[in-house]
Amino acid sequence: MTIQQVLLLLLLWMWLPHPCHTEMLFRRTPDLRPKSFGGRASGNDGKGIHRQKRGWMWNQFFLLEEYTGSDYQYVGKLHSDQDKGDGSLKYILSGDGAGTLFIIDEKTGDIHATRRIDREEKAFYTLRAQAINRRTLRPVEPESEFVIKIHDINDNEPTFPEEIYTATVPEMSVVGTSVMQVTATDADDPSYGNSARVIYSILQGQPYFSVEPETGIIRTALPNMNRENREQYQVVIQAKDMGGQMGGLSGTTTVNITLTDVNDNPPRFPQSTVHLRIPESSPVGTAIGSVKATDADTGKNAEVEYRIIDGDGTDMFDIVTQKDTQEGIITVRKPLDYETRRLYTLKVEAENIHVDPRFYYLGPFKDTTIVKISVEDVDEAPVFSRSSYLFEVHEDIELGTIIGTVMARDPDSASSPIRFSLDRHTDLDRIFNIHSGNGSIYTSKPLDREISQWHNLSVIAAEINNPKDTTRVPVYVRILDVNDNAPQFAVFYDTFVCENARAGQLIQTISAVDKDDPLGGQKFFFSLAAVNPNFTVQDNEDNTARILTRRNGFSRHEISTYLLPVVISDNDYPIQSSTGTLTIRVCACDSRGNMQSCNAEALLLPAGLSTGALVAILLCIVILLVIVVLFAALKRQRKKEPLILSKEDIRDNIVSYNDEGGGEEDTQAFDIGTLRNPAAIEDKKLRRDIIPETLFVPRRTPSAPDNTDVRDFINQRLKEHDTDPSAPPYDSLATYAYEGNDSIAESLSSLESGTTEGDQNYDYLREWGPRFNKLAEMYGGGESDKDTS
Repeated sequence: MTIQQVLLLLLLWMWLPHPCHTEMLFRRTPDLRPKSFGGRASGNDGKGIHRQKRGWMWNQFFLLEEYTGSDYQYVGKLHSDQDKGDGSLKYILSGDGAGTLFIIDEKTGDIHATRRIDREEKAFYTLRAQAINRRTLRPVEPESEFVIKIHDINDNEPTFPEEIYTATVPEMSVVGTSVMQVTATDADDPSYGNSARVIYSILQGQPYFSVEPETGIIRTALPNMNRENREQYQVVIQAKDMGGQMGGLSGTTTVNITLTDVNDNPPRFPQSTVHLRIPESSPVGTAIGSVKATDADTGKNAEVEYRIIDGDGTDMFDIVTQKDTQEGIITVRKPLDYETRRLYTLKVEAENIHVDPRFYYLGPFKDTTIVKISVEDVDEAPVFSRSSYLFEVHEDIELGTIIGTVMARDPDSASSPIRFSLDRHTDLDRIFNIHSGNGSIYTSKPLDREISQWHNLSVIAAEINNPKDTTRVPVYVRILDVNDNAPQFAVFYDTFVCENARAGQLIQTISAVDKDDPLGGQKFFFSLAAVNPNFTVQDNEDNTARILTRRNGFSRHEISTYLLPVVISDNDYPIQSSTGTLTIRVCACDSRGNMQSCNAEALLLPAGLSTGALVAILLCIVILLVIVVLFAALKRQRKKEPLILSKEDIRDNIVSYNDEGGGEEDTQAFDIGTLRNPAAIEDKKLRRDIIPETLFVPRRTPSAPDNTDVRDFINQRLKEHDTDPSAPPYDSLATYAYEGNDSIAESLSSLESGTTEGDQNYDYLREWGPRFNKLAEMYGGGESDKDTS
């Protein structure tokens, strides 16, 4: 046994409570009353000072927790040397738990605990004691303070803050790598025995992990633990007090340990060769397919970058790494042509981006595969020889002139013929046309650069065998200038000359413009169309000219306006010229040449008419016009002459009525006999609308047979009127409404009805609905009136 262990046992023995109680004598506290000592000491007052002594006697107060006895637990005894045992003193207790948890015998000073005490709730209690005289109730000793300390027993097991812990450790870690530390706490007194001394051990999780007994640090116990083989581990840790000895209390906790990934696996292609297909018509950037290398790692450790490292299609294809799926997407880099090459071979490499140098020994972290791409033949659209065309043509070319030719071919091996056409949306005016067979573009309307200098056309090429497969190409036509426009005055000139002008005086500076745009720039020449005695033109040779007077003095009364023709010509080929006329007014000016008035007042003064007279004349003219208009309006409102002047004039006419007719009884204006059945007409009646010059014997016309057609009947009547000498010498309209014979329903007309009006019953009209109520009232009501009358 070592010296340290001996000292520890001795210290524990000293703190253990003993069944016998030992009275200890403590030093006295000063008495309230002064007492004199046996010796003297000099002082200022010359009096002697006596030494005081305290009269308390104490037991040592230690109390064991968790008392299980039925009686009160004895704590200790208070005793004063002033107590003679005659019961004259009374002991009083105050402080923590006094009177409830701790009680004192007033006569003997014995202190007891009334219930079980838990040290973990409170480790010590501070109380105060005092002894007083029962008769005088005066304290015989000053109040003193003492402490009751609670001795600990092992009644609490170690506990962990968490029931379940979560921890991680990288895979492939070396033995002894720290995972985490767990700590258990024991509520017992760590300074008393081994009740709070905790030892850790592992109950579950071996042989993969271990735990340090004193610290609770969990460490790896096996080398090269691979996450790809097993990722989750559950470890149960036990904490036991009493230094882990038999009889100690224990608690457990669970630690879930996850192996985190490290880059210890290289990428691997599942296939050594990959076959892909793509149509030759696929545009640049089209995704052909994908390749993917598998990596057993996760996260950034599995990130792979793809690249094309070899092959005969390195310049035709690209590969792009898709980050979210970790795939290599192969795309078209240049246009493909089945007729040129049908198969490409690529060597694709996949390599980890984040490589851990610790695992270089596991091999290169990359892999390769062969990708074979087959190009499929498709019916391709025609291909133009250029991406765009530019043609230049002069604006004066003749119609039908070819301005240029576009060329296209069928890239397929069949080489189908091509048909060309113009997109009319780009040539709305149909100025151009194209030969469908050879692609020659020619003019169909005159060109004019001054209207449009550029024409942007779109030519469509289509295979004859497959018209839906088309290709477009832009064609730019630039119209070159030809000198086909004559120069003109730049602006309208309001020119005047003063009456007092002198010969050689400048009255106007003129310039010209030309719609043409010659390469050498515009140059104009000015001259007079004929010699003018009054004015002349002087060319400034800078595309301007000056108008000068040739004589002195002008008179408004003689001539108020002069017309001066000026010839303007250019210098391009062919030379174009035009004649512009300047209107020069003669005006009155002041001495400085400023215009004052250009009105020809002298022409109006001899007439002797003032402004008021002119206004009066205009008013008279307006009044006459108003009278004529009113007269015409009144004349239009006169009543028109009726068509039928006499009741005897009842020939067949077309009459427009604005009122309702009289129905079948209205026979005054028409001969209703013509509407009857031709079989009932026996005699030819004379016309009553005219008086015939010669009275002819009326001839009898044969009646139409029962089966005569209406057309034959009308033709017969027409022939009779044409040969009738008594017919009027003007056109007349005759209307016939012969309904024919042998009708199953017989005649619906009431003209030949043998029944009277009273025989008809119109009550059924009321049953036909509200639209026939009016007819029912007209006919049904009449019968009722007739019956009542």
